[in-house]
Amino acid sequence: MKMLLAPALAAVATLAGCAATGTGPATPAPPAEAYMALGTEPGWTLEITPARLAYNGDYGATRVAVANPGARPSFNGERYVTDRLTVDVTHSACSDGMSDRRYRDTVTVTAEGKTVKGCGGAILPAADLTGTRWTFVSIGGTPVVADRPTELAFEGERMSGSAGCNRFGGSYAVEDGVLTAGQLAATLMACPGAGMAQERAFFDLMKTPVRLNFPSDGTMVLTGENGQTAVLKRVI
Repeated sequence: MKMLLAPALAAVATLAGCAATGTGPATPAPPAEAYMALGTEPGWTLEITPARLAYNGDYGATRVAVANPGARPSFNGERYVTDRLTVDVTHSACSDGMSDRRYRDTVTVTAEGKTVKGCGGAILPAADLTGTRWTFVSIGGTPVVADRPTELAFEGERMSGSAGCNRFGGSYAVEDGVLTAGQLAATLMACPGAGMAQERAFFDLMKTPVRLNFPSDGTMVLTGENGQTAVLKRVI
């Protein structure tokens, strides 16, 4: 019986101590966001978490997972060194080689003697909208309906796409982070459900200039003068 009572009494004492000091058990810190990197020819990915480095190379044929040894300072970046895996992260803008998507860092990985280079970290804003393609995530704060395909493409001085119903197109210009659309011509098809409503909300948004913002998650946010927004995701 004494052996059973001892843990219980210890627990009561711990709780009493918390009450006396006015503090409760410490809230666990949220897990740190994983750092991701990738490369092409051959395709590879790298995930860095506080616990480990996980490399997937040669289109999946090579897999190396090791404990995270901690980052060492290096020239304009960080370095991770283990017996099987060495990672150099340099804070220098990088293109992924498959599109014009740009990342904050240039990443070099040596996995079991083989070295590859690629990109990692936050996705940087598009240097130029020309040649980029996007899909809508939300319009006016409302998520787009999944069964209505959407698109927004920029080619030269023209933009075109669909906000969930009709195809549209027109001219556009960007200056000082503000996009101004010309008169948008659209087909005249009626669409059931939410497709027509989200299209109307987008056309209303584009009647006035919209400010462009590029969060670190790789999305593009169009914000109108009335505070309404459209959030789009880049198509690779």
